[in-house]
Amino acid sequence: MTSPRPISDPVSTPVAAPVSAQSPEAPTSPVLAEVVRSGFVEGRHRGSLVVLAADGSVEWSLGDIAAPVFPRSSNKPMQAAAVLRAGLDLAGERLALAAASHSGEPFHLDLVRTMLTEHGLTAGQLQTPPDLPLDPAEAEAYLAAGNVREPLAMNCSGKHTAMLAASALNGWPLDSYLDQDHPLQQLILAGVREAGGEDVAHIGTDGCGAPLMSLSLTGLARAFRHFVLADPGTPERRVADAMRAHPEYVAGTRRPDTWLMRALPGTLSKMGAEAVQALALPDGRALAFKIDDGAARTLGPVLARVLRQMGIDDPVLAQIDDVPLLGGGARVGEIRAAF
Repeated sequence: MTSPRPISDPVSTPVAAPVSAQSPEAPTSPVLAEVVRSGFVEGRHRGSLVVLAADGSVEWSLGDIAAPVFPRSSNKPMQAAAVLRAGLDLAGERLALAAASHSGEPFHLDLVRTMLTEHGLTAGQLQTPPDLPLDPAEAEAYLAAGNVREPLAMNCSGKHTAMLAASALNGWPLDSYLDQDHPLQQLILAGVREAGGEDVAHIGTDGCGAPLMSLSLTGLARAFRHFVLADPGTPERRVADAMRAHPEYVAGTRRPDTWLMRALPGTLSKMGAEAVQALALPDGRALAFKIDDGAARTLGPVLARVLRQMGIDDPVLAQIDDVPLLGGGARVGEIRAAF
């Protein structure tokens, strides 16, 4: 396969100062969640969210839904679609793991090892930073077994394995697979632009070391809608189908994305670091939101509130909505949605 034509980088370097997603004149984001302890509101989390109607139009929103944000791991479906476009033949659990922020459970790590072997790769070629499993219970078990931080245990190791495999298949450099101008990263950039329906205003570096493309919240919701409505057999639809069929490989057995995709058939859901969430329903309705301060504890309550306002009624919403606050080991409050 020939290398795609390089796409110009919209980010000028070096950057003299941090770039804010909001201008100094932008209004303060609305409160999306409250921290309630012993009946007293002791904290508030602000952010922005957008809900798209089935036809793709904005049905309702809160805050700034046009400013660019870094979707973090909510971009992973688009990264997985790019490895398919590069010719890598993944399906089922393997494709779901390529789009995963996995919990580091044994079945996750075993499949990463298997995929590396299948493609003639080694764990030493992964450029993920050494880490512990993402799930706290799994991290404790991992350390108790005498293990140490390693690249394979990092939650993005499935994605990186797929990136390495796609690069090896095409004869592209393996030691620079995370470089912004690498042919695979150029394919990802093109895919993010296409799925989001807008240009990429900023490119940064994600926590795993991979290039990170910005989108507005509207563009992110549009991208998820694009994946669930894509024609069967297209890279986007193949990724969406694999994630929905094997949600435990996308997240883990104790993760809200897994619970939602199991309980709500046809739903595509993916969280990202710094409190980003994107979700699309099979009828084309979609949502995306980001909490300004990056508090991940707000994701469940905010997402449950949005889905209820979209007319979804399922016991799984009570499961993801319940985020207790403890005092002396007893429940004394909660994180709750505030809109």
